[in-house]
Amino acid sequence: MKKHVIEDANMKGQPPRSRRDRGAVQIEFVLSIMTVMFVLFAIWELIMIVHTMNVLSDAAKEGVRYAIVHGEKNDPAYQSDPGNVTAIKNVVRDYARLSFQDVPLTAIQVCYAPAAGTTGFPCVSGGTNELLNIVRVEVEYNFLPYTALPFRPTLRAAAEGRIVY
Repeated sequence: MKKHVIEDANMKGQPPRSRRDRGAVQIEFVLSIMTVMFVLFAIWELIMIVHTMNVLSDAAKEGVRYAIVHGEKNDPAYQSDPGNVTAIKNVVRDYARLSFQDVPLTAIQVCYAPAAGTTGFPCVSGGTNELLNIVRVEVEYNFLPYTALPFRPTLRAAAEGRIVY
């Protein structure tokens, strides 16, 4: 009995495909492309979380710098009232706008503590911006993913600095 052979230029000498194998390439392609797209979107979300965390950390540091420079012992033109932290929060928000996120949802807390070894203290309102006191800026943000992730991480960043001016 003679074997059927396809006389196509691309498949010379290959036996014909059976009916069972038809469409397998398309199904494999769809499954592969879905896996690749899932991995790409997951990498994109991870990159955006890291980017947003870096921007929030830098925004907290910028708020601390602003608070240090506008301490009580500075030139009166640069002083800020320690009870009024609106200017510091505005500096943090302006800096955080560099991320691609909805920054008005960011919670910002600014507090001052005495100089006596209180680094890492929980942020409690009060205190003054006197010389050698510590200022702490905490930023909290509920990350909004671009894709439908099953979780929404809350990103937190904090920075501290000593008022030396």
